[in-house]
Amino acid sequence: MTLVSRILGFVRDAVIAAIFGAGAATDAFFVAFRIPNLLRRLFAEGAFSQAFVPILAEYKARNGADETKRLVDRVATTLVLALVVAAALGVAAATLIVYVTAPGFAADPAKFDLTVRLLRITFPYILFISLVSLAAGILNTWSRFAIPAFTPTLLNVAFIVGALFGARYFHPPVLVLAWAVLAGGVLQLALQLPALARIGMLPRPSLAFGDPGVRRVLLLMGPAIVGVSAGQINLLLNTIFASHLATGSVSWLYYADRLMEFPTGLLGVALGTVLLPSLSKAFADGAREEYSSLLDWGLRLTFLLAVPASAALAVLATPLIATLFFHGRFGADDLAMTRAALIAYSAGLLGLILVKILAPGFYGQQNIRTPVKIAFVAVAATQLLNVVLIGPLAHAGLALAIALGACLNAALLYRGLRARAIYRPQPGWGRFLAKVAVAVALMAAALAAAMGPAGWWTAADWRLRTAGLGGLVMLGSVVYFGALWALGFRARDFVRQ
Repeated sequence: MTLVSRILGFVRDAVIAAIFGAGAATDAFFVAFRIPNLLRRLFAEGAFSQAFVPILAEYKARNGADETKRLVDRVATTLVLALVVAAALGVAAATLIVYVTAPGFAADPAKFDLTVRLLRITFPYILFISLVSLAAGILNTWSRFAIPAFTPTLLNVAFIVGALFGARYFHPPVLVLAWAVLAGGVLQLALQLPALARIGMLPRPSLAFGDPGVRRVLLLMGPAIVGVSAGQINLLLNTIFASHLATGSVSWLYYADRLMEFPTGLLGVALGTVLLPSLSKAFADGAREEYSSLLDWGLRLTFLLAVPASAALAVLATPLIATLFFHGRFGADDLAMTRAALIAYSAGLLGLILVKILAPGFYGQQNIRTPVKIAFVAVAATQLLNVVLIGPLAHAGLALAIALGACLNAALLYRGLRARAIYRPQPGWGRFLAKVAVAVALMAAALAAAMGPAGWWTAADWRLRTAGLGGLVMLGSVVYFGALWALGFRARDFVRQ
């Protein structure tokens, strides 16, 4: 289901690139969309999920259905009240928010005013998407993974339909994208409510700030917000830096980041989503060996799939960007600039995905403070790298700084899990990594030899580009997994119930 969502995400970005290109209007929209999206990651998918899911899993395992439902009702009511206030404040303070998050836009009053207008439309998205994350946390705890994973497709559908059929009715046309964000949030929540009702967990209003479970969630959310905000601070500061660079820089980073989001979402988010409830249950049951074994399984799958994805993104940067985005108003200069950002981002793909596997190792034990401290070390390092790299590499330097910061974050999380004996690697890691390295090298060599000159990808018809990219993906998959099979890997070795 995550794969379906990510593929539709590529279609959405290809449509946006063709219709709107990469310029002042798209820069304004991507900044306006990024603010509620950052809050979503901060409050909903980030801090809230990390605090709520382990406690919900504990209630489900120990306290019975009635107590669990009461917790859901009271947490949901508290969340709704907080979100309504946050959305109202965001709409009222839109001008100030844009001044703080994209100060470079102030030099262009038209661009600044458009960003404020777009932000006022998109900000209420935080209300709907946070409730979607609440529903997803409940459904995942009940091992109902398909609906939450499929839900983001509705946002992509709203973007595609709005851009293709609604742009002509708006002035400026980019406004349709802001309304598509709001429509997508409503549609996603509407899809999940029946699924909650089927498991008997559809929330009802019940306000009780003094409830012990609500207090525990709020207490855990405090440090979790600080920890998750570390990563969002990086993105926010990068937007501030990019707003002072050449027009289009925000858009180039966005398109490159969207390509990174495919493997990050497909592997990191999906694995992290499955792991957190399982780890929380193992911790509640006192199963230490099972806990460590789950982490080991997640790490092996990450290396098995993230390392070749990182290599393929770097090698196939031009074919990927040309096939997906090189249409309409997205020109050759946009392709070159997006390619530079994508290659820089790809250096940190493994680190980005590992963080989503290693951090739940702490969250599953309701330890939020340790990842918080580590995240802020990574933020400080990333911002130092921004200052060093933005001069020689411009927007690509910002991408490389985030990539290297993610690798540092992952390394420190791993060291923390080992130092506390939470994770103990199972035997065979040396041989495992050597075999993966050989298979990745063979795949990269095959792709580099087969992709041909960069000029072909900009001159060829879009149908030929699509067929060519499909052939390269198939070739890379056959070479990589064929090499793994020849080296003794079998799919059954990575299956867990």
